[in-house]
This record gives sequence, C-alpha cells and structure tokens, in this order.
Amino acid sequence: MPKKILIVEDNEQNRVLIRQIFTHHGYEVMEAHDGPTGLAMACAHVPDLILLDIQMPVMNGFMVIRELRNTPELKKVKVIAVTSFAMKGDREKALEAGFDDYVTKPIDTRKLPELVAQVLTRM
Repeated sequence: MPKKILIVEDNEQNRVLIRQIFTHHGYEVMEAHDGPTGLAMACAHVPDLILLDIQMPVMNGFMVIRELRNTPELKKVKVIAVTSFAMKGDREKALEAGFDDYVTKPIDTRKLPELVAQVLTRM
C-alpha cells in the first residue's frame, strides 16, 4: 500500500509540481489549498506525511503545526515545512515548532523525494 502524502500549499503551481513528483514516485497524494482545509483532510485521511507551506493566508503553517501536534490522532504524523523564506534561524524555529524537517523553495525536484523517504523512515 503506497504511503499517503498531503500537500498543504496555497500556490497551485507548487501543488502541481509536488503532486507530479510524488505520484511519479508511487505515493498517494492529496492536496489542500489552505490551512483549514489541510487540517480537515489530515483528520479525515491521516496521511503518513504532510508537506506544509509556512506562508499561507488565513492560517499559516505554524498555526497548522500547532493544531496537528495538539490533535492526538495526528500528533505523530510526519510534517515537513516548505518555505520560500530561508533566513538564518528559520530551520531551527520550524523544528522547535514541531516540524520534522524543513525545505526551501524553489523546490529541488531531486532532493525532495530523498528527504521525504528519509523522514518517513524515522517513523
């Protein structure tokens, strides 16, 4: 049974790119365009991993990770922060907030599947 990945990203082009990468690698992929929808989908489907954009309107990635980590059935789901900001200390801030790893945009289409595979083996 393929691993389930939920993409929570407000930019449609980024969602399409990430979807193509992971469907090509045999994952089951679900998509949400904002934080509230992503939380609802995570509750309904309990994915193996979530790729979560940090900068989204309405509910940013830090608000979403807080909710995920406070929801008993979701707190162990692996979550990778995806962000276009790459300032010094941002990675540490994301890890302290509860993310399992951190990746910056533009997405490296070769390294992202490797990172996801590594994070999933940490289960």
